[in-house]
Amino acid sequence: MDGARVIRSAADMDRMAVDWGFLPFFRCAVPGLSVEEMTAPEYWFSDEDEGPWEWKGPVIREGHAAYGKFFARKAGYVSLRWLPHLMNYRRSLRYAKDDDTAALDDVVMQTIAAEGGVTVKELRRHLGLSPRRGRRREADLVDSAPMETKLSLEPILTRLMMGLRVVISDFEYNVDRHGRPYGWGVARYVVPETLYGRLDARCSPEESYRRIYDYLREKLPLAAEESLRALIG
Repeated sequence: MDGARVIRSAADMDRMAVDWGFLPFFRCAVPGLSVEEMTAPEYWFSDEDEGPWEWKGPVIREGHAAYGKFFARKAGYVSLRWLPHLMNYRRSLRYAKDDDTAALDDVVMQTIAAEGGVTVKELRRHLGLSPRRGRRREADLVDSAPMETKLSLEPILTRLMMGLRVVISDFEYNVDRHGRPYGWGVARYVVPETLYGRLDARCSPEESYRRIYDYLREKLPLAAEESLRALIG
């Protein structure tokens, strides 16, 4: 890649996600292939103007690319053209370390699917992980203490996003008295089918992998073999 700093707006970021098909947000195994490297410095480092951090939600809402932690557990976009194939391949893999972890992941995914979309705070409440109010009683069992300190949802959500079982549908912001958003956006998680309907690659996971690999090899002829394989996952 030539490392051109071509992203200066949400529209530019959306276009690059569609043009490349696979667009990590941060630097990745393939040099130059990231929002970070494609964004003009005055937008990437700006504290005054909007930049890629604020454009994430608008790009998702355009509906041309899915967003989540898809690349080595880091965020990025996959165009809807390639989402069915990456989903087909990734869903054939196992990201949980054991059956108990896989079962926990499935409970979280089913909760997200049933609710149609949740923030982490809402997910904790639905799973009964929010801290209880009131004083403990002598009759309370030790194990009935709030699980908030026992279970982190972040690694679960990351595994589900890597497996393309969950994506981020938008970012929600607090609003000041002038109606202006501020602070860090809070992600809302959904299953891909909620946003995009049923996605069928109409081929085996192995064939999906081959199609993705051939496409990326053509787009990135100078990329190292291990870098392409790391991108695909």
